[in-house]
Amino acid sequence: MLEKDIKKVLVSEEEIKIISARLGKQITEDYKGKKPLVIGLLKGCMPFMTELMKHIDLYMEIELMGVQSYHGGTASTGDVKITRDLDIPVKGRDVLIAEDIVDTAKTISVISKLLKYRGAKSVEVVTLLDKPAGRVVEFNPKYVGTIIPKEFVVGFGLDYDEMYRNLPYVGVLKEEVYKK
Repeated sequence: MLEKDIKKVLVSEEEIKIISARLGKQITEDYKGKKPLVIGLLKGCMPFMTELMKHIDLYMEIELMGVQSYHGGTASTGDVKITRDLDIPVKGRDVLIAEDIVDTAKTISVISKLLKYRGAKSVEVVTLLDKPAGRVVEFNPKYVGTIIPKEFVVGFGLDYDEMYRNLPYVGVLKEEVYKK
């Protein structure tokens, strides 16, 4: 049913698994001897964070943070709102933020600065998708799954109006769906 709204598949389910394995292996090597705190930014991070964690062979803790910057529509408002804060402190911790996509970088930049302000020892970002053509804030995630063009994508956690998150792949949403 949802497939009828998809213009094309950008990142297949199989490609997501391969990307997650590659990123997990790199994170395992880079954080060897450390116990990172992996923080997922809700809601979009859930499928990617779940797949990624299967490939990280380390002692680690996970935490979730609710953050909104879209408030409906297809573009970030730039107004970052924390809807669910962390339950554990980050002070002195090596923090790895798991993100579904870095687009404008407004949200991830604000959250990274906040975690550093709260005393995190280090803050890095792992993202399934990087859309540098959408940047309005300079930001380079350390771990990038794949770079995508400036198109509106949904699936594998990414949504339009809270829909399409359950697609097992990342696809470009047909314009007629969101330009009604």
